[in-house]
Amino acid sequence: MPAPIAPDVRHELETLLKSRIPIIVIETRDEPRALALIAGLGPRLAAPTHTPIFQWTITEGLRRLDIDLGGAQRHNADPGDVLRSIRATDKAGVYVLLDFHPFIADPVHVRLLKDICQGHARTPRTLVLISHELALPRELEHFAARFEIAFPDRHERRAIVEQVASEWARANGRKVRTDRKALELLIENLAGLSTGDTERLARKAIFDDGALLGSDLPGLMQAKYQLLNRSAVLAFEYDTAKFADLGGMNRLKAWLQQRRPAFDGSAPQLDPPKGVLLLGVQGCGKSVAARAAAGIYGVPLLRLDFGALHNKYIGETERNLRETLATAEVMAPCVLWIDEIEKGVATGSGDADSGTSRRVLGTFLTWLAEKKARVFVVATANDISALPPELIRKGRFDEIFFVDLPVETVRADILRIHAERRDLELAPEDLARLAAACEGFSGAEIEQAVVSAVYAAHAAGEPLAARHVLTEIHATRPLAVIMAERIAALRDWAAERTVPAD
Repeated sequence: MPAPIAPDVRHELETLLKSRIPIIVIETRDEPRALALIAGLGPRLAAPTHTPIFQWTITEGLRRLDIDLGGAQRHNADPGDVLRSIRATDKAGVYVLLDFHPFIADPVHVRLLKDICQGHARTPRTLVLISHELALPRELEHFAARFEIAFPDRHERRAIVEQVASEWARANGRKVRTDRKALELLIENLAGLSTGDTERLARKAIFDDGALLGSDLPGLMQAKYQLLNRSAVLAFEYDTAKFADLGGMNRLKAWLQQRRPAFDGSAPQLDPPKGVLLLGVQGCGKSVAARAAAGIYGVPLLRLDFGALHNKYIGETERNLRETLATAEVMAPCVLWIDEIEKGVATGSGDADSGTSRRVLGTFLTWLAEKKARVFVVATANDISALPPELIRKGRFDEIFFVDLPVETVRADILRIHAERRDLELAPEDLARLAAACEGFSGAEIEQAVVSAVYAAHAAGEPLAARHVLTEIHATRPLAVIMAERIAALRDWAAERTVPAD
């Protein structure tokens, strides 16, 4: 299916080709789109110099790209042979070399490429190197420019969806069922994909049942995530939490609600929120809060695993992070949850990891400050001593919230939520008694007490009751007792530096 290409993209590449730059590097996974773009420039490049455009692959050799001459020069299939052939010609031309990245570092090939580049002023032979990834040898970098082919814009995505819908309509004798809102959401959420992937996902949504409805969106987002998350560093969750699932944290809930119009675009005059940092005691609901943020904003939740980012090779960890953040931007609008962020940017790592943690922190902070996509970051941390000062200074995040152990009223809410999930209806007096009994418990410890009570009641052959929960509470030694000094120090630190979540 021919993909429309924006005129400004054509103009940018045409200008670059006419600028007498010997090597143009295009890193893209959308090879057909890149080739269509270059082939479409044939008539413009032909006048007045009649510059031909050639395409080379290792399987087919060299052939004309701008016109069909019926076959390739198979004797030029070898990488060295094609470079020698280009060097030997005395005619101008554009040579598109596909997947040349495995051969680029060969010393003979480097010398041949330098010869072609140094002779460019005399005979303008431009090499366009198209690969999914290509690192030029340093001695060739000053001869080269890089060109980025943007993914299909909204107009192009609409055209692709309409073409797929027309194809289905012709095959089935009726139009695709849809509504304007669902269609616009589909087009918006296809952003960041190649032409081929855009077509495949549109085809999957339409050809499934001949309809484009709001119910297609979760499946589309899941499929898009699977296409993008090749590194398995991000975990995708479309099923998020509701605020009703989150006991307490009323100040955080109000803060998120207040910024919803800025995030969803309904108040374009407001700056979209960047994100929040949630500090606090383990097991007090920071993870549920991240899920609830995605739930209130009605967007998918992406969870970043900092541990999976790390690579033993210098520079690879930062590169993995950049690619992961780029994936999050393509998945926008979304919430990016970074759990236990201190493990990825801990200041104590120092020279032990060759400065990787410092570089990762710098990469993340630069992205956070400069990002334009609607990616709302929820970072959580348990160990404030490991957090670098650069991360928590004013302005990095929109707000830093402290999540403390729940007070009695919040403990009652948490008990009610977990009891109702297990079909236990607690009388007000039982709820008050249990909430008072679990003073110093975290939300996770309260949940575990209810879970343990379910097992105890089942083992005794009895229906679950408040007394089973009370027994489990009395049998639990909470974190507030085990780590009393550490929690006190955490509260002292947070008192002047954070906003209470509740």
